[in-house]
Amino acid sequence: VNEARPARFTVHARIAILAGLSPKENRTIPPLRYEDVYRLKQERPELSIEINGHVGASNEIESHLNRVDAVMVGRAAYDNPWMFAEIDERFFGQESTERPTRRAVVEAMIPYIESWTAAGWPARNVLRHMLGLFAFCPGTRRFKQHLSGPLPDAPADVAALLEDSIRHVRPEVLDETIPA
Repeated sequence: VNEARPARFTVHARIAILAGLSPKENRTIPPLRYEDVYRLKQERPELSIEINGHVGASNEIESHLNRVDAVMVGRAAYDNPWMFAEIDERFFGQESTERPTRRAVVEAMIPYIESWTAAGWPARNVLRHMLGLFAFCPGTRRFKQHLSGPLPDAPADVAALLEDSIRHVRPEVLDETIPA
């Protein structure tokens, strides 16, 4: 019985097998059971059900939203954060007059990184979350390698490293916007 009445239930569609499988194997070997999550929502429509488990594209989010109340995007958000460039417009109707580019994202990150490194945080703690910005694009491997090597300590040097790292990415990729 649901006496505590949480606002939302997040249900992972893949069971974790704790004995015999590595964390990496647990992300691929046990089958996804989306239908079980959908059935839960059908049987308990008064509950707010959020699905989780290997959701990696906007069309997958849309498909799940036809059956449940919300979708949690986990690893895909880390591996390809650019997928979120279209989310506000596509799902929340928030049209943007200025469509972001990856170059604009990198430029906006520079003062952010400078402020954190000036406060004593290691640059790697911020930069590691940017490694997927160019996922599936030419130059992404070199971009990642450049940011994954030894990092400078001075905030200005970190910014210069980030600016230098994008030279491995084609200008048309840097300046591409999300489709209208």
